[in-house]
Amino acid sequence: RYCFVFALGYLTVCQITRVYIFDYGQYSADFSGPMMIITQKITSLAFEIHDGMFRKNEDLTPSQRCLAVRRMPSLLEYLSYNCNFMGILAGPLCSYKDYITFIEGRSYQLQQSEANGKEDTKYEQTDPSPNIAVAQKLLICGLSLLFHMTITKTLPVEYNIDDNFRATASWPVRVFYLYMSLMAARPKYYFAWTLADAINNAAGFGFRGYDKNGATRWDLVSNLRIQQIEFSTSFKMFLDNWNIQTALWLKRVCYERATFSPTIQTFILSAIWHGVYPGYYITFLTGILMTLAARAVRNNIRHYFVESPTVKLCYDIVTWMATQLAISYTVVPFVLLSVKPSFTFYSSCYFCLHIASILVVLVFPLKRTQKGSKKHENIQPVRSKTLEEENVLQKNSYSTTNNSFNQKQEITCRYQALKQ
Repeated sequence: RYCFVFALGYLTVCQITRVYIFDYGQYSADFSGPMMIITQKITSLAFEIHDGMFRKNEDLTPSQRCLAVRRMPSLLEYLSYNCNFMGILAGPLCSYKDYITFIEGRSYQLQQSEANGKEDTKYEQTDPSPNIAVAQKLLICGLSLLFHMTITKTLPVEYNIDDNFRATASWPVRVFYLYMSLMAARPKYYFAWTLADAINNAAGFGFRGYDKNGATRWDLVSNLRIQQIEFSTSFKMFLDNWNIQTALWLKRVCYERATFSPTIQTFILSAIWHGVYPGYYITFLTGILMTLAARAVRNNIRHYFVESPTVKLCYDIVTWMATQLAISYTVVPFVLLSVKPSFTFYSSCYFCLHIASILVVLVFPLKRTQKGSKKHENIQPVRSKTLEEENVLQKNSYSTTNNSFNQKQEITCRYQALKQ
């Protein structure tokens, strides 16, 4: 916890310096970007060491057990993990054990061992090639960059608060432009995160075994799934596929360890980590309401619409439209950054979705998350249980060279998770 407070506090001081001294209201590629990634690595490793060396095994969640570091890293290992060239600028975050397993050249063998349920060293002879995965991701980068340089500039988010536009445009036009402008703002993130993923893959990092058809999977450190984002039919589904590694970090260091209101604490931590612009806090506070409302609607209504394929299709279309509108409404302050334009936008919409979310939460009962058991087997993060299980599958075995017993134990842990 001391490490967490110090690293996050130092990052916040740097963010304040950058924003309020150098370039308020501007996006810039400077030292604070890499520091955000390093802060994630420092804090996640601190908790993983604590879990592995100072907590009882039965007190850990399944994912914490697979991530726990049982030996104090050397200075070289620590600096290599935090400052390796592949992820120093844009990440994405990876677990310490995945990184060390890759550096020691054991990732391909261990991934194959897990898929077969037993160790089989014949896979050491042929390492899978990342060339196809890298080429595909570079193509996505090119298309995203092209979209950003052509379409994004013609659909500025700031136009949503233009006085003339608000006075003359009808509600359907305003809603449609809101969706289009926020959709056009996403490709720059697609470009940066996909390029970072491709860089890791080109270096040989990111292999996650084979799918059922025998095709290689290079998505161990992927940060987004574009198709699922654009066609998400729930707030949860959008969060499950956006900035994946950061959301996993939030789950590991905050949600699972929070003693009260884990959802609220996690959103606040996310706002602090992103920076000190007021718009970030407005967005994530709004996100709390949206998440609770979406969870309540899904738990109380969805099961009525899944019996008939036709009805479910209609339900999916309606929920897709509602999700895209809610996401766009929520993240406008994240783009506008300041208080005045953010409240100008929300007041022009009469805070409609804020009010609707509060009414939904008051009307529909929320299923409380059970966190009382010692083993925390049923923890539900802000993202999803499905993603937590996928995260368990992603974790590579780790051991020192002379500790084959621990290696076999880790493989057994992951194989059991794979069967589930």
